Amino acid sequence: MKWQQMIAMLILAAGSSAGAVVAAAQGVEALLDKVLVGEHRSEANRLRDKYRHPRETLLFFGLKPETAVLEIWPGTGWYSEIIAPVLAEKGKFYLAHYAVENPKAAGWQRDARSKHEAEFAKRPALYGRPVFTSLGPPDYMAIAPAGSMDLVLTFRNVHNWSNQKTDAQVFKAFFDALKPGGTLGVVEHRAHPGTSFEQMVKSGYMTEAYVIELAEKAGFKFTAKSEVNANPKDTKDHPNGVWTLPPTSRGRLDPEKYLAIGESDRMTLKFEKPRAQSSGY
Repeated sequence: MKWQQMIAMLILAAGSSAGAVVAAAQGVEALLDKVLVGEHRSEANRLRDKYRHPRETLLFFGLKPETAVLEIWPGTGWYSEIIAPVLAEKGKFYLAHYAVENPKAAGWQRDARSKHEAEFAKRPALYGRPVFTSLGPPDYMAIAPAGSMDLVLTFRNVHNWSNQKTDAQVFKAFFDALKPGGTLGVVEHRAHPGTSFEQMVKSGYMTEAYVIELAEKAGFKFTAKSEVNANPKDTKDHPNGVWTLPPTSRGRLDPEKYLAIGESDRMTLKFEKPRAQSSGY
């Protein structure tokens, strides 16, 4: 084979590969666009899109229809009702929900999980058949088979585990669940740099430095950040911490003021489980 022909074939192959990547990216974007306007989403949930930017956030974290995804403490399912339809045909979806086996589980946690499981069970054609597991540190940590997940996602949860002093254990569980090369995506309320730990857990806002250090101690490599969920209007000095803001609006204080701010300023961080490195623990 002449070298000119060989180069031409390599160029053609490279072009086909690049085209496939572009087509795949366009495919997941179109699928997300369809899901976001789906009739299964309530008007109240859709109103949160302008604060939470689910399309941009999930694309940043690398969601694809064929991935194995683990969402941590999905609550009432705001994000999982978007993720599940994307994965329903080709992917795998685990939800590490509240540990209702724990006799100390709160009533609202039991209700949230029960409703979530029931809703997904009613519509398998839409949601597929996600696997519900339990996360309740330190005793309930079997969130997914070891090394089975491509993507682990947690949205606005880190402050809870930090308050319980179980955040290191939880991040270690994330690391163990991911495949080598897998991605951890974290969205969390963002504190001002230098905020003390005591103030962080009191207010619900965590510093980026703390979250990055937490992940790195578990063995992760910090790879990227996005400002898609930033909110410069958030002064982070509210009477009831982050819960003063919508959607919680604790205390119903000056509703016009806090509605004008919107939801919290948030970090959006991406980490990788190294392909040839064990956990830092």
